[in-house]
Amino acid sequence: MSEAGLISVIVTTYNRDDALDAALRALAHQSDRNFEIVIAEDGARPETAQVVERWAARLPMPVKHVRHEHLGFRGGEIRNRGLRASAGKLCIFLDGDCLASADFVAAHRALAEPGWFVTGNRILLSRELTDTVLAAGFAAEEWNFAVLLRERARGGINRLMPTLRLPLGPLRKLNRASWEGAQTCNLAVARADLNRIDGFDSAYTGWGLEDSDLVVRLLHAGVRRKDGRFATGVLHLWHVQNDRSQLAANRTRLDEVLSGTRVRALRGLSLLGREAEPATNESPPVAPR
Repeated sequence: MSEAGLISVIVTTYNRDDALDAALRALAHQSDRNFEIVIAEDGARPETAQVVERWAARLPMPVKHVRHEHLGFRGGEIRNRGLRASAGKLCIFLDGDCLASADFVAAHRALAEPGWFVTGNRILLSRELTDTVLAAGFAAEEWNFAVLLRERARGGINRLMPTLRLPLGPLRKLNRASWEGAQTCNLAVARADLNRIDGFDSAYTGWGLEDSDLVVRLLHAGVRRKDGRFATGVLHLWHVQNDRSQLAANRTRLDEVLSGTRVRALRGLSLLGREAEPATNESPPVAPR
């Protein structure tokens, strides 16, 4: 069910300016332009600010930039900061190394439905293909099926299915109560539902499972899962594996949430004061389509 109104695309990034530049290029060519971009930087590098400033001057939609000091991986907290700075009724979380096709925002808008969140999927690029794409400035998000098929045969990508566009209808709701596999590299949630569960839980530090925690609490709150496959797939650039030393502790936290019915985050959105990291590099809003 399509719904009018501003959408917030919250893009998380850390120390990956070339990938962020490519991700913003892809967002610049969206068919649906009634959205804002919020760069949520888990760090505070001047080089990243320069990338954001350069794109903010060129893009027709508002661009905001929030950041905090990098003290290890704090994915939940920086997404909460992005949420605090955003204004859309629908929030799409996208990693800063993911390239969205031109219909990405439009597809998420079409799939948006009260009481449901939408989980997208991705194609992983190899290290070699990622290096080539970034070095040459290829707009890989515009590649057609024939090019992707060729790269699949060469081992440059891991699969093809997310590139297809299929009207699944009621099949999108088959896994309505499942949390497994949902990731914030491509996830759309209504702001009202995020407020209801108090956003991400900043108790998760280090890489892993803060996105699963969010999805489990959404389910506890009665919000159901809708499958965005064959509509919202993105290309995910290769990156070095993050430090997973806190994964066991994060798994313990997730197990506690899974075994109970808790809805709100232990250290959530409400803990961020409204004076937290101001948004910068905001361009004038555009009129709704």
